[in-house]
Amino acid sequence: MISRTAQGFDVHAFCDGAAVQLGGVTIGHDRSLAGHSDADVAIHAVVDALLGTISAGDIGSHFPPSDPHWRGAASAIFLAHARDLVAGAGAIIDHVDLTIICEAPKIGPHREAIRERLAEILQLGIGQISVKATTTEKLGFTGRREGIAAQAVATVRVPTI
Repeated sequence: MISRTAQGFDVHAFCDGAAVQLGGVTIGHDRSLAGHSDADVAIHAVVDALLGTISAGDIGSHFPPSDPHWRGAASAIFLAHARDLVAGAGAIIDHVDLTIICEAPKIGPHREAIRERLAEILQLGIGQISVKATTTEKLGFTGRREGIAAQAVATVRVPTI
């Protein structure tokens, strides 16, 4: 086995609503995130990171936004699919590191719930999931509270070819 590390990045704009979905956890907020699915920017970044470790494209190639079947879909479905593809490739997920970038909502009070939910979906131990949050010091679209961004890094052991 060799280790591969890949990154994922996603962004979603705010829209009218009363909660956001982040890392599979519903967080009350004065707005929601716009997207074809549930717009869980955190899970989308993790999915892309995992897919990258096995060179399996990106979330859009597996779940095209043009496909009405995925409208409003729970992003946990996408993450379970990525997990299964990794396992199907004979690979083992070692660690996932997620950073959520926003001014609001505050992530700290929800960090452990997000870690637990991601670990549950990925069938990993909680110690294999890291969740961090940061702001952009009021700069850029996240600083202006126009949306949320997330970046993730996954480390996976894959069979040597």
